[in-house]
Amino acid sequence: MTDSAAIKVGQLSIRYLVDGSQTDSVGMFELSVPPSSNVPPPHSHTKNDECVYVLEGTLRYSVNAEVRDLTAGESMFSPRGSVHQFSNPFDAEVRALIVQSPDIGAQYFRDVGAVVNAGGGPPDKAALISVMARYGLVPAKPAGA
Repeated sequence: MTDSAAIKVGQLSIRYLVDGSQTDSVGMFELSVPPSSNVPPPHSHTKNDECVYVLEGTLRYSVNAEVRDLTAGESMFSPRGSVHQFSNPFDAEVRALIVQSPDIGAQYFRDVGAVVNAGGGPPDKAALISVMARYGLVPAKPAGA
């Protein structure tokens, strides 16, 4: 198990339920996404498979070219290497359960939060990419690049 205190990354909130990063096993956290909040850019994972299961609200989720609006009880799988992203363009907050195998770990979100929550404008892009790279996340290339 893990400390269940919420980790804030900008407007997002992550509450770890099972941190499997120390044992290289499955991890699980609850993600809260307010309407119209800033979200991570499209990215892929080199080390982790990820599944999102919506508990409440509607989450726009994409894996490669497939885009779906997931509602409570619906899920979508992102195999490692797939480009995925999410957003909440709707009126209500979303709560989703995220399961990763193996787990990236709560420390990743603390490290990203330190960059994103630093204040004084947009996050330092180079610092954010550096944190992502340490944990095996790869920002997607912009369309047409």
